[in-house]
Amino acid sequence: MAWTAFPYPDPAFRYTPESLQAAWPQLHGGDREAFPTHPVLVQAWIAFHAGEFERAARLGLDVGVNGYAVAHKAICMYTNYLEPSEKKRLATFECVAERCERQQREQPDQPAGYYWHAYALGQYSQGISVVKALAQGLGAKIKHSLDKTVQLAPQRADAHVALGVYHAEIIDKAGAVLAGLTYGVKKDESYRQFETALALNPDSSIARIQYARALMMLDGKKKLAQARDLYEQAACCNVRDATERLDQDAAQKELEEEKLSGAVIK
Repeated sequence: MAWTAFPYPDPAFRYTPESLQAAWPQLHGGDREAFPTHPVLVQAWIAFHAGEFERAARLGLDVGVNGYAVAHKAICMYTNYLEPSEKKRLATFECVAERCERQQREQPDQPAGYYWHAYALGQYSQGISVVKALAQGLGAKIKHSLDKTVQLAPQRADAHVALGVYHAEIIDKAGAVLAGLTYGVKKDESYRQFETALALNPDSSIARIQYARALMMLDGKKKLAQARDLYEQAACCNVRDATERLDQDAAQKELEEEKLSGAVIK
């Protein structure tokens, strides 16, 4: 397929192996990936942080299952933010989920195999509608993979963000009572997961964006001020690589849309 180019190339996002290693703890505060020992994977991560998602994916996949973490992150970030075709988005997330199931069999103690499985299925579920996905049993698969991720890597902030999203999405689509009885999800648990994520990774823009979205889904106008504050914080977070730049862009768009909707209401 033809990959859409990252729209905000920046020399600051171009790391060398040495500068990548120095910046690694900040760049990977959300996923807690270990710095790679394989030289091809170092290049794959350099490509990922620069926004060369196709190159990162290809390099990772060429290495095999040990390269799945960088490949799947590159594929998922690209597909989430830059892929315009809904049909390709759904097919891509399905493909990632299938490869992750292979990784789970081959590397049962590798958190990335579970996290990207849950992420891909979650994005796929939103694409086909959360209600339809729940009817197909995807909710249980997502929850199992997220729970396994946290069990293997309790410091992985991104997994706590995803759990917060999981609780919020199901409550939003199924209603609090049915969601609680059928799926065991709770509003307070959603908020707790986001707070845990921010405690683990205080600089995370995506945690703030997803927390703001959850506040609006679960409490609406009552939490509008808090949601706005989180979007504003996300828009001002340090930008150290391509994905963080895309997160910043998403936060700015949310703020612009809120202003527009406010102007319409007035």
